[in-house]
Amino acid sequence: MGWQLFGQKPDLEKYIIVVAPHTSNWDFFIGGLYLNTKGIRSKILIKKEAFFFPLGWIFKIIGGIPVDRYKRNYISEQMVDLFSRSKKMILIITPEGTRKKVSNWKKGFHRIAKQANIPVILAFIDYGRKIVGINKAFELTDDIDADMIRLKNYYKNIIPKYTGKFSENPAD
Repeated sequence: MGWQLFGQKPDLEKYIIVVAPHTSNWDFFIGGLYLNTKGIRSKILIKKEAFFFPLGWIFKIIGGIPVDRYKRNYISEQMVDLFSRSKKMILIITPEGTRKKVSNWKKGFHRIAKQANIPVILAFIDYGRKIVGINKAFELTDDIDADMIRLKNYYKNIIPKYTGKFSENPAD
């Protein structure tokens, strides 16, 4: 398909992969192919509405965790607990939380990583350059707002499938 693969599987037992931008269902397909080629078996948070037959069955097999985005369900706390009970675990999170354009990215990955004491690894899907990959560890501080600005700055030059659905402005 003409895509270039970037980066290597981190040599870690537990970590969160943060992926952005997320503007298309193709992100799931391309990202999944990348993970498969790198031998990365992960869990991924997916909106509960996607868990209908037969997709729900497929999503569960590949590590999908259904999330009800419309009620307080303490998903961050559940993920911290899951990390604490797991010897190995990789969790994929899209901080935008949706394929629509949003100004405020979700901060749950930050809370999970800090509370579970695990690293955050940045990944991307760049449709403009047709590169998909894992890049580097993202150092978290105790200033979540400053970290979110740094995170958005990292992704501001990554070209999404649909540019109108991505808010790369760090001030947003």
